[in-house]
Amino acid sequence: MTNNEIRPFRIEIPQADLDDLRDRLARTRWIDDLPGTGWERGVPAAYLKELAGYWAEKFDWRATEAELNAYPQFSTTIDGQNVHFLHIRSAEADATPLLLLHGWPSSVIDFLDVIGPLTDPKAHGAPDAPAFHLVIPSLPGHGFSGPITEAGWDDGRVAAALAELMVRLDYDRYGVQGGDHGAFIAPKLGRVDAGHVLGVHVNALVIFPTGDPADLAALTEAERQRLARRKNFQDDGAAYMNLKGSRPHTIAQLVADSPAGQLGWIVEKYKEWVDQANDLPEQAIGKDRLLANVSVYWFTATARSVANFYYERFHDASLFAPQPKGTVPTGVAVFKDGDYAIRRFAERAHNITYWSEFYSGGHFPALEVPDLFAGDVREFFRTLI
Repeated sequence: MTNNEIRPFRIEIPQADLDDLRDRLARTRWIDDLPGTGWERGVPAAYLKELAGYWAEKFDWRATEAELNAYPQFSTTIDGQNVHFLHIRSAEADATPLLLLHGWPSSVIDFLDVIGPLTDPKAHGAPDAPAFHLVIPSLPGHGFSGPITEAGWDDGRVAAALAELMVRLDYDRYGVQGGDHGAFIAPKLGRVDAGHVLGVHVNALVIFPTGDPADLAALTEAERQRLARRKNFQDDGAAYMNLKGSRPHTIAQLVADSPAGQLGWIVEKYKEWVDQANDLPEQAIGKDRLLANVSVYWFTATARSVANFYYERFHDASLFAPQPKGTVPTGVAVFKDGDYAIRRFAERAHNITYWSEFYSGGHFPALEVPDLFAGDVREFFRTLI
């Protein structure tokens, strides 16, 4: 018999785990910085040591825990895997169900600042904006969903599990928003559950240039810069992805045993992917929000699962195989840094009905520019409801 039970969930990290974190950080064997070098070789040791000291002595995990526990949380077992999620219903009778999907190194933490604006727009200066019932899962194998228990959790399996989650919540028609991993999974949901998905909104959409000289000649200057950033990422910024996609257990052991290693592994991505008008990542998203996400991955011991997520994608032959163009209405938000999407290429695979571009923000818009993010989500779904 299938167990469809939805169980109340509350985050309660044992004090012994907090004490162990501080003890491990205190015993870190730090490297030295090579004179005359900076972020181009990875996270500077001096910066990482200072941030680790803040994590150990000043960051208040219990405050983050209380902020999360202020919202209704649940867990359920789908396809043998635990799935944790926040479920916040709007007081508006005509609110639209909306599934919000994080990526890596993100978690449900990313969406905390947009819960109010999306569920209760009237109270947040947007009386005419649509309201949403929010379902915010920890992706299988990530954060409070806990480690995956078997191989095979690729994008398609995750999408099917999330479609089942919405069935269990009695949502017959719903929207999906996703970035990073979510930008793969949200369109996949639109394909596997097209009869129930109202629309898909994504940021950080992955695109593939056609190579057609006519297409390249027609690019705007902004699009050429975007394409150049994409190539630079492939040439000089994708080592983390290639390692996790090919040898996930090796890197997982390193970051699972060392909080300083976990911190460096994640903060490097924040530095490279936030709005580059900021010299340091905490200037874009705040030091406490950054450390809250790192803490989620540390306390839940999901390093192996996260790394394996990339392995499954790299070894999924169907992922990049030719497939019919998606039919579900799709909105794309392109933020200044960390986004490479180009409309003429995106339209080959997706039914693009809405496109917006912003001159600020990076790869983590719900954290960096929550007002812009929430406003764009509202405007896209306003066209569909």
